[in-house]
Amino acid sequence: MNINKFFMAAGVMAIFTSILHTFSGTLEIYAPLFESTIDQRVMLLLYVCWHIVTVFLILSAIFLILCAKSNDKKSSTVLVFFISMVWIASGLVFVVVSMVYLGLSGIVILPQWILLIPVGIVGLLGCRKSNGVQNTPKSY
Repeated sequence: MNINKFFMAAGVMAIFTSILHTFSGTLEIYAPLFESTIDQRVMLLLYVCWHIVTVFLILSAIFLILCAKSNDKKSSTVLVFFISMVWIASGLVFVVVSMVYLGLSGIVILPQWILLIPVGIVGLLGCRKSNGVQNTPKSY
């Protein structure tokens, strides 16, 4: 079995991010959210969104690692390309929102993009290296 080291590295980075999000991030979000005076429906909606992100982070980490070990290079590359683009787009949302509302210092106040964008970049490097698809963006 030939392992795509870039896919594996992206998967390991994604696992780290998932663990950080799940354990550290939930503690940081839970108390202020539930102690706030916002409408309960809005509060629960935000809490559900938090857990949807948790599910995405964990599942994408698992699939990055499964794709690293897969013999089906073309399908793995397509899936990793998609996952990588979502991680990069998610990181860019942090950059844009923080800069719009907080200015340039916002990227320091909300540094989550530092964990998200590199996972996507490493995944895309693995797509490029994959033998299944030589020129990833034009293949789709």
